[in-house]
Amino acid sequence: MIEKDKLVINTIRSLGVDAIQKANSGHPGIVLGSAPIAYTLWAKHLKHSPKNPDWRNRDRFILSAGHGSALLYSLLHIFGYDLSLEDLKQFRQLDSKTPGHPEYKHTVGVEVTTGPLGQGIANAVGMAMAENHLASKFNKEGYNIVDHYTYALCGDGCLMEGVAYEAISLAGTLGLNKLIILYDSNNITIEGNTEIAFKEDVCKRFEACGFDTQVVADGNDIEAISKAIENAKKSDKPSLIEIKTVIGYGAPNKAGKASAHGEPLGIDEIKAMRQGFGLKDEDFYVDEEVKAIMEDVKATLDKYEQDWNNLLENYKKEHKSLYEEYEKWYADDFLKEIENDESFWTHTEETATRLSSEIILNKLAKVMPNLFGGSADLSPSNKSVMKDRGEYSKETPEGDNIHFGIREHAMTAIANGMYLHGGLRPYIAGFFVFSDYMKPSLRLSALMNLGVVSIFTHDSIGVGEDGPTHQPVEHLAALRSIPNYTVIRPCDTNETAAAWYLAIKRKESPTGLVFTRQNTKVVGDAKKALKGGYVVRDCDSPEAIIIATGSEVGIAVDAYEMLAKEGINVRVVSMPSFEIFEEQDNEYKESVLPKNITKRVGVEAGSSFGWHKYIGLDGEMLSMDSYGASAPFAKLFDKYGFTAENVCNKVKYILQR
Repeated sequence: MIEKDKLVINTIRSLGVDAIQKANSGHPGIVLGSAPIAYTLWAKHLKHSPKNPDWRNRDRFILSAGHGSALLYSLLHIFGYDLSLEDLKQFRQLDSKTPGHPEYKHTVGVEVTTGPLGQGIANAVGMAMAENHLASKFNKEGYNIVDHYTYALCGDGCLMEGVAYEAISLAGTLGLNKLIILYDSNNITIEGNTEIAFKEDVCKRFEACGFDTQVVADGNDIEAISKAIENAKKSDKPSLIEIKTVIGYGAPNKAGKASAHGEPLGIDEIKAMRQGFGLKDEDFYVDEEVKAIMEDVKATLDKYEQDWNNLLENYKKEHKSLYEEYEKWYADDFLKEIENDESFWTHTEETATRLSSEIILNKLAKVMPNLFGGSADLSPSNKSVMKDRGEYSKETPEGDNIHFGIREHAMTAIANGMYLHGGLRPYIAGFFVFSDYMKPSLRLSALMNLGVVSIFTHDSIGVGEDGPTHQPVEHLAALRSIPNYTVIRPCDTNETAAAWYLAIKRKESPTGLVFTRQNTKVVGDAKKALKGGYVVRDCDSPEAIIIATGSEVGIAVDAYEMLAKEGINVRVVSMPSFEIFEEQDNEYKESVLPKNITKRVGVEAGSSFGWHKYIGLDGEMLSMDSYGASAPFAKLFDKYGFTAENVCNKVKYILQR
């Protein structure tokens, strides 16, 4: 069988470099070096279904080294996924199914959007955690309906990125034995040999993190690769398999060189490569023998799914109520149970919105058994624990509260992996200022349309004594700038209820819930807040509009009352979410912010960047366009002008101008 395997592998190589050459753009080095690894996994170990790519119990394959997309697309075509030769010929072209880096939901068979190095490894950890947690909930003796592996193919670059190290450290702590990382170890980066910047013993690093490790000395040794994967599957630890490869293998003048990494080989080099591989010198050619070999492979793959479907049918009979629960978790439609519960929507207590979030989260936890989440070592401050739901660990995989450790970046990428796996609704939590550490993964979550919820607490200079290093100033503007990312900054517990409801409903957009450390005035209306912005205080013929978010809405309401006593008519608008407000129709938006009322004051303890959309060029802004300071929060609000008196002065100034 080895010679036949080699024929398929070399065909995969040839298809990949052909796609790159036609596009005059791409990364042939990994295609040529890693094809034996990927083929051996896909043909001999990976449980997957080309006919049903969304089969729930499939093994997951993540190309963490996403620049090797031409390799993935060639695999998908050869294995019979709905990706044609014509699609390969459109590699990196506008509106094609084969973009420069793999994109989730864009190309069939792509499990996750990768490209930024290291992200895929962290996504894989999330998928493995999801498998582990769901298995603990639903598997019964003789009925392992959740039973699959997660594989990630990475390179030297992935392992230099901090997010990967954060993630593998947690994976080892959790003992995720169904996580297998295949390391394409070719010692080459764009700038040259890895020794210029990367000399550590990677296997020892992984061993220190709690991984089993193996080394395959020859990346073309299919039998050794297969045996290593088999050994990894038997381990009670997560595994790293370091496979020594030659970048650009088979290209006579490029193999082993940095130039093989990210530029087309050239027509003459490809011709020589094909000759060395014994392939026909024809672009995008797939031999009939290759097609016949792959038909046999696909028949084996079909049986994996058939066997699982039979198991699920029997499980449905033997464990009917558990099967129904399993389906509900995947449907993720639990909110009807609280929609008519007034205790969810109406609150009167004055409290910090981080405490409001704890109240609402725990109401949701009672109706949403698939909630699975935690904090980056800040749960006592974030108030992000679900009560009576247990802690997730190696010893207690059934627990629902996750200790991510101080790993904000990996936590976010891991949550993306959990959501992609399906069956769970992940949430994560951190101090708002550390959204800077999370942003690359938040952006990918938005790009993939994942409904991951992030709890961000300590939302402004209200952090107080910790000072400017911990006081977010520009962060609201930064997150609002991410396409398809929803930011909600509620003013009290009522708006917090709306915020959480909206976040759970938004399955095609990640949401950041931004909460205060300090107490807030109760002024909001949960049902009205569902529109993202609404009138919270009004009068006949308002002369000006005050627009505020978060704790500053209470300050704006106080200013409203002071101005009313002076006979100055204003409207106060609470704007917890710019993004959701923009989704409303023009008639509604006009009813809240009439165009004829141009005298407007915005109030937010963050950067003014982005606010002029609502206050206009002539509007006044009370904001933080400098860093804060270390002091009790009340003194800081006074120092920087976040007082009702100052808001009144802003309104008077704009009316007199």
